[in-house]
Amino acid sequence: MTTKESFITHGENLVKRVKELIAEGNVRKITITDKAGKEIMSFPLTFGVVGALLAPVFAAIGAAAALLGECTITVERDEDEPKKEA
Repeated sequence: MTTKESFITHGENLVKRVKELIAEGNVRKITITDKAGKEIMSFPLTFGVVGALLAPVFAAIGAAAALLGECTITVERDEDEPKKEA
């Protein structure tokens, strides 16, 4: 099961916020849109993506952050299946 949630942030905090979200570990996909709702970038995350593989993603986010004022980060998360009680 996946859920979506959105966060509004400013360009200067964009990279920091994305890093925090990735560190949480249950994020499947991150989409960044401008304040008009136009999608700037979207990237999927898998459990195997770590360290150096994220460097190009952070570089692209940093470049976008320099151009954006207010933006929205939409996060798709994996949720654990509810456990059945016996």
